Amino acid sequence: MESSDDCILTVSDLSVRIQNQLILDNINFKLKRGTTLAIVGPNGAGKSVLFKALLNLIPYMGKIEWYNKVKIGYVPQNLTAGDMPISVREFLSFKGCSGIKGCLDLVGLNNEAIMDKRLGTLSGGQFQRVLIAWAIIDGPNVLLFDEPTSAVDIDNEEAIYEMLNRLERDSEITVLIISHDIHLIRDYSEDMLALNRKVIFFGKSERIVEPEILKMIYGSEIVLGKHAKGS
Repeated sequence: MESSDDCILTVSDLSVRIQNQLILDNINFKLKRGTTLAIVGPNGAGKSVLFKALLNLIPYMGKIEWYNKVKIGYVPQNLTAGDMPISVREFLSFKGCSGIKGCLDLVGLNNEAIMDKRLGTLSGGQFQRVLIAWAIIDGPNVLLFDEPTSAVDIDNEEAIYEMLNRLERDSEITVLIISHDIHLIRDYSEDMLALNRKVIFFGKSERIVEPEILKMIYGSEIVLGKHAKGS
């Protein structure tokens, strides 16, 4: 077994059933500390369910072993600013942590006036950065992001990924990210786990642009443009 200095997560024989339906079937992989793992697959493949199992939010069979006394930050999918009619400062204060301004600086929101803006007035890119600030404000060493650019425009997608890459590099944070954006996966993550109930592929992210890998994951040929996305 890899030492805890090298490996932050080992998943062994993980299976999940929901309402008697097998959602994840015998999932096995290891994740190195201080890297970014992209989790890909068609809709309904079990990607978000995997996150819930890793967070111990749902029952599962098998073994999930975290090393290094991990502290996890999590940004869920489909959270919108309109759901929370409060200011950025009030939102980030809910965790009871100091250093709000420094945390906003880390995610590229270094305009002090933004702290008193209501969440509902922020752009999609600004709100996503606030959510990332929420996830990192109490100093986690692991971050889980479920499609962090689903609510932002194309111009902001790469900026979000660059910011996550910088957090991984500068703070030695391990990042797990569910994404459909093939080119950003290739450019901004080291490893890729492709799911479709089972593990379809686990290896280097640069291989996602290979036609045979794409067909293995999504079941059909995909024509790639600059911002091509999977299913």
